[in-house]
Amino acid sequence: MKTLLCLGYGYCARRFVALHGAAFGRRIGTSRDGAPCTGMEMIRFDGMPSPALIDAVRSADIVLASAAPGDDGDPFLGPLGAALEQSGRKGALVYLSTIGVYGDSGGAWIDEEAPLRATALRARRRIDAEAQWRATGRAAGRPAAILRLGGIYGPGRNALLDVAAGTARCIERDGQMFNRIHVDDIAAAILAAAAQGFDGVVNVVDDEPSASCAPVRFAAELLGAPAPEAEPFERAATHMSAMAQSFWADNRRVRNARLHALIGGVLLYPTYREGLAALFGAGAASVETAGR
Repeated sequence: MKTLLCLGYGYCARRFVALHGAAFGRRIGTSRDGAPCTGMEMIRFDGMPSPALIDAVRSADIVLASAAPGDDGDPFLGPLGAALEQSGRKGALVYLSTIGVYGDSGGAWIDEEAPLRATALRARRRIDAEAQWRATGRAAGRPAAILRLGGIYGPGRNALLDVAAGTARCIERDGQMFNRIHVDDIAAAILAAAAQGFDGVVNVVDDEPSASCAPVRFAAELLGAPAPEAEPFERAATHMSAMAQSFWADNRRVRNARLHALIGGVLLYPTYREGLAALFGAGAASVETAGR
């Protein structure tokens, strides 16, 4: 049985292990404090690699990396890159990135061949981190799958909870479209990339880009609750952080044909409607939501 190493054990990695962890005989994760987690061997990582973490890197058949890059690039590759390259393992490196690397397409449809035109600092860091992981894969002789994720939702992190808590907002901007993906479909993409030794880039988004308010209104309908009053973007922007304003600056529709080919069929949740309906039926069960 293979060994899985999750560099950054956040929302997506936890869901992947919950759904597909049985495919691995050994499961190792990192966190800032190394706190115990059922079914996982947890290792503390605060920027300095411990001997235990170096050993884990050398023994890992599949590496799933999901930590955001900082000023110095990917937080793991600096201290662990050499160990990855010299491990002798040939299983996939899977890096969770973001469709934010594309920047603004003016609402036009784009795919994985679109130029990376992002101007926001955090997105430029992601572009650099993607290149670092691809280079590490080449140096190690391992496939490096770059999964560019849309807006993530799922158990514990969805519009149903926001509407129920009274914190949901409905911001409207003419022509603005967003791309989303259910965390279970992310988990399926990770599994497929690892199993197939996929090398390259895949947009992990669902089949239907939609306006910001669409999931909120659908969630309110499911709950039998009133949807929040629509708020024009121009008014909302006056109270937004710089990060939020940069998020709204990008408008794109992202194609997912390569994702369908990777998983060999249809998504579990082709749109937010199926995803939210399933969460509603399950009682929108909660899981930890920290990180990617």
